[in-house]
Amino acid sequence: MTSTELTATDTPVRIPGPATPYQGDIARYWDGEARPVNLRLGDVDGLYHHHYGLGEVDHAALGDAEDSESEKKLIAELHRLESAQAEFLLGHLGDIGPDDTLVDAGCGRGGSMVMAHQRFGCKVEGVTLSAKQADFANQRARELRIQNHVRARVCNMLATPFETGQAAASWNNESSMYVDLHDLFAEHSRILEAGGRYVTITGCWNPRYGQPSKWVSQINAHFECNIHSRREYLRAMADNRLVPQAVVDLTPATLPYWELRATSSLVTGIEDAFINSYKDGSFQYLLIAADRV
Repeated sequence: MTSTELTATDTPVRIPGPATPYQGDIARYWDGEARPVNLRLGDVDGLYHHHYGLGEVDHAALGDAEDSESEKKLIAELHRLESAQAEFLLGHLGDIGPDDTLVDAGCGRGGSMVMAHQRFGCKVEGVTLSAKQADFANQRARELRIQNHVRARVCNMLATPFETGQAAASWNNESSMYVDLHDLFAEHSRILEAGGRYVTITGCWNPRYGQPSKWVSQINAHFECNIHSRREYLRAMADNRLVPQAVVDLTPATLPYWELRATSSLVTGIEDAFINSYKDGSFQYLLIAADRV
C-alpha cells in the first residue's frame, strides 16, 4: 500500500449521530434530496456535483431550440459549467503532489473529489452529514477503481477524524453556509499543515447592501441554510490563522449559468432569487483562497 492509498475494511462503519438537532435536519434534507438538476447533470459523465457553474455559455453547443436533442444538449452544457467551477477551485489549491492528502468538507456525491484525484493523483478524503451521499460517492469511487484514493465519510465537518496537520489543502464548495464560520475555520486550521491552502467558493450577502435581501432570505429558506456575509468570512479566517491570498468575485461568471438553468426543465423554483440577488448586488459569489500560517 502506498502512502496515498486508503485502507479498505469489511468492518461495519459506525455512523456518528448528529451533534445538534439542526445537523439532524440537514442530514435528513440531503438524505432525501434527489433533484434531477443534480442527478441528470451527473449522468452526463459520472461526475455528480452539488454546486453551480462558471463561465460563458457555449451557444454553439446548444444548437437549435427546435432540435429534438436540445434539452440533452442544455443539460450537458450546464454540467460543463459546473465542472468548470470545480476546476477553478482546484486550480487554487496550490502545488499538490501524489503523496498529499486533500479534504473536501461537505463533499456531496463526490464529483469534486474524483476530479481532484484525477488532477493530482493524491488521496482525497470527503466528509458529509448525509449517509446517502457518502454511500453514493464511495460507490462511484469503486466503479472508477479509485476507492483506495478517494473516500467519503459521514461526520461533522466541525470535528473531523483527521490528524492535526494531515492535509496539504482543504476546501468547502458551497457548503460553508451550514455551519458557524469560526468553528469551521478553526477545524480547517487544525487539519492543515503549516503553509497549507484552504479554498472556499460560496455565496455570501454583500454588507454594502445593508442587510440580507429578501432574495437571500428565500435562498436560506429553500436550502435550510444560513448565508454569511463577505465580512464574516474574512474576519473568521483572520481569527483562525488563515491568511487570504486571493479573493475573486465570481458573480459575473456564474450569472450565465443561472440564466441558462432558468430556461431548462430542471428548474427548482429558486433560480429567480439567485438571478435577482446577483443583479441587484445583494448577493455575491466568491472564491477565497487562504494559507495556513
